[in-house]
Amino acid sequence: MTNLVATIGLINPKSPTNVGGVLRAAGCYNAKHVFFTGTRYLNAKRFHTDTKNVIERIPLTSVDDLKHAKPEGAKAVVIELIEGATPLPEFIHPENAFYIFGPEDGSISKEVLNWCDEVVYIPTVGCMNLAATCNVVLYDRLAKLGGVSSCDETIIKSRDTNNKMKWSKA
Repeated sequence: MTNLVATIGLINPKSPTNVGGVLRAAGCYNAKHVFFTGTRYLNAKRFHTDTKNVIERIPLTSVDDLKHAKPEGAKAVVIELIEGATPLPEFIHPENAFYIFGPEDGSISKEVLNWCDEVVYIPTVGCMNLAATCNVVLYDRLAKLGGVSSCDETIIKSRDTNNKMKWSKA
């Protein structure tokens, strides 16, 4: 499935730790671009935590309005705890998706909801932070749509350079 494209939109993220975590998730789950609005991240970005330097391969772009950053042909999918939203386990991911995540300390505006195609929530006890939410959504996408082989070669390419472990049951 080579037509799978995931793009991420962040609404006014405040935490460089979470943006770094989103970048790491984008790298792990093959997202193509991360857009963000607002100035809070720009004011705090010197504290970024992109430990895998994903920003060197996946662009992180500041925009005034995510609506204008939506990739052509993409379905806009809001990820938010909103009544009436589709639970993630039941959601069918579009091949070309623009996942939009709200601010850590607020919610998605009605203006954004008006131009989006889907609203999805992750059933949890309590709410997760931005980076954790992004990881869960992108993992769910990969698990449902494929795109990565389940084999030792994938493990070898994905793991940290200090990890050389093998498992064999005696």
